[in-house]
Order: sequence, then C-alpha cells, then structure tokens
Amino acid sequence: MQFSVVRERLAAAASNVVMPTGAPALTCTGYVPDGVTAPCFFVAEFDVEYDKAYRRGLDAADFTARVLVGRADDKSAQQILDALLSGSGPSSLKQAIEAARGAPGERALDGAADDLQVKRVQGYRWYEHNGTQYVGAELIIHVIGRG
Repeated sequence: MQFSVVRERLAAAASNVVMPTGAPALTCTGYVPDGVTAPCFFVAEFDVEYDKAYRRGLDAADFTARVLVGRADDKSAQQILDALLSGSGPSSLKQAIEAARGAPGERALDGAADDLQVKRVQGYRWYEHNGTQYVGAELIIHVIGRG
C-alpha cells in the first residue's frame, strides 16, 4: 500500500458528499493543511500493522481523518457536522468514502487498497487549528492492502 496515494484517494472519495442545503462546499485534502477553509475534511495521522499475512501479503492501516466546520453559528455548525457524520444519506462521509470500495472483486480506492471501512467517529468536540476554533470530529478509516 502506498500511503500517500491512499490519503489522496480517501480525500477524493470524501469530496463526493452532498452538503446540506445552505452549507458551503466541503474542502477535502489528503494531508493536514496549514490553514482550514471550512468545512474541511483532511486525512491526518495513521497507524499501520505490517505483515498481517505472511511475506508482505497484507498490511492494515487505521487512518484518522478530521472534519472541521466553522462556528459562525454554533447550532448550524453542529447540524452540518451531524449530517456529515450520519451513517447514510447524501451528506454522509461514511457512505461517500465506502462507495470507493468498488464493485465486488475490484480493489478499493481505484486500485490503491484491497478494501476499506469507516469504523467509527470519535472526538466530537471543539478543535483549534492554526489559532481558529472549529467544531469537528474524527473518523477512523480501516484500510487493508498488499504489503
């Protein structure tokens, strides 16, 4: 698995969400940005378990992605974030990212991985990024691929 390719393709998959009415477009990047254009999805840290199958047959990685929403109005910001964190629906990041799994028998993320799953949401709270406060959360995305 080439981690930089996986990061970029996770961000590309996230960009397919349909934002709630009145919300600006979601900015998506595979890397932690210096400055955030809210709302923003980015892939941050990741943990890797090598050699899940013998002879470099399979690696497993958990990517932590963050979604941050501006807080001009606290309630509406949280409503936008709630829509993005829903398990299904047009604004669901889970649904948009898991659509990149491909059809049965195809590799995920346009060939960059064998499979993926959005495992959970955590850390729903206020985040400070480069001196600005946002409401946000983390998505843990499990990706498996050839070693």
